Amino acid sequence: MIKGYIAIDKEICKGCELCIEACPQGSLILSQSINHRGYRYAELKEDNCTGCTNCALVCPDAAIMVYRAAKAKKAV
Repeated sequence: MIKGYIAIDKEICKGCELCIEACPQGSLILSQSINHRGYRYAELKEDNCTGCTNCALVCPDAAIMVYRAAKAKKAV
């Protein structure tokens, strides 16, 4: 299974929840904290991200960066 990681800029996020709905793994939730603009922001709930980029694609504020772990090379 491919392993991914996301980084959310919580100061840019306005808590629209589009990324939460777009995540097929259910990895995201809305935080209980608020950012400096007064919004609850998205955060990682579970460490089951596959790096599919759905969350970043739907984010209207470009607050999400997606990273993927490199696949292990097969021994020949």
